[in-house]
Amino acid sequence: MWIGACTSSIGTLMQTFAQAWLVLQLSGSSFLLGLDSFLGTIPIVLFSLVGGVFADRTERQKILLGSQYVQMACAFLLAILFATGVVRIWHILVLSFVVGTAQSFGGPAYSALIPSLVKAEDLPNAIALNSIQFNVARVLGPTFGGVALILGAAWCFALNGVSFIAVIISLMIIRPKFVPTKTGESVVDSMKQGFHFIRKQGTMEALIVLAFLMTLLAFPVLVFLPVFAKDVFHGGPNLYTLFLVCSGIGSICGALTVAGTGHRKNQGRSALLMLLALGALITGFALSRSLVLSCVLIFFSGALLLSVFATISSLVQMITSDQMRGRVMSVYNVAFRGGMPFGSLIVGALVRQFTAPTVLAWNGALLAALGLYFLVVQRKVATL
Repeated sequence: MWIGACTSSIGTLMQTFAQAWLVLQLSGSSFLLGLDSFLGTIPIVLFSLVGGVFADRTERQKILLGSQYVQMACAFLLAILFATGVVRIWHILVLSFVVGTAQSFGGPAYSALIPSLVKAEDLPNAIALNSIQFNVARVLGPTFGGVALILGAAWCFALNGVSFIAVIISLMIIRPKFVPTKTGESVVDSMKQGFHFIRKQGTMEALIVLAFLMTLLAFPVLVFLPVFAKDVFHGGPNLYTLFLVCSGIGSICGALTVAGTGHRKNQGRSALLMLLALGALITGFALSRSLVLSCVLIFFSGALLLSVFATISSLVQMITSDQMRGRVMSVYNVAFRGGMPFGSLIVGALVRQFTAPTVLAWNGALLAALGLYFLVVQRKVATL
């Protein structure tokens, strides 16, 4: 499963790299760059709760297979549009929304599937290793994408379509332990059960709120890296690739650290301290005009970003029962992924009025304040 997911993630990041650069190149608009990210992730907010119900009452492999088929078809369609020279911005935006919709059903199923493949005591390490495969892709995807973009944008999208074959094969091979319980209750009633479970766990509510606010403030720095490469440092796709690779390598280092220390005590407090430091690093990157310093700051930002999210995700998984896992993780995914589109859209709009460095410097300051608030005032997470 790890190998299949890693191969597919490399293809997806190739497409993400090419798509972000081409949207900015075709439109010249940072707002449309943010809108593309918004449309790709807003379906997570709209449909993940329903996807979580199906993840608890249907074989999770089947849901994931359906999600992969849709995403593969969209990648090949985009490749054809670019190859024939008829692509328009609205084509890219619509396909981003379709892919996001497929992910809104596949995401809860995938999050719920991973714990059923390992023993409970290995769960923190498994989650960290799962993060490593995605961040290996963050390094290799843009690197391969930069090479493929030289040959033509269609290559990035076509190779992404091919990469889905690996995860489809792996889904057909694995044998998870979870067997869905047959039930006659409605989707709405199943969703209510999930919300009731979360409300009973006061700490779970705090973790979910924290996940939303973190992604709202932290992830725009990755979305708007093309703007820094193009407008701040006056570079091209190669510089954008360099920023992504530095961030990706940092994330791998962060994930390895989490995987190696998965059983440490005071994980909640450690996550909040790292969040505070992450905010300072993002502000430093936004204000930096030295290319070397910016690469160093984005490297450490990537390490802390991954460490914080892997730790928070582990805490959520460890206090969730397997029968409720799909629904709980769907709510968590709505929070975790939901902050991304709103953050991208808000920052995209603000960048039009101010500058990317100014807006993201404030994002970093607010992120540091968030970590301080949960450390000093709202201490539920700090006690975990």
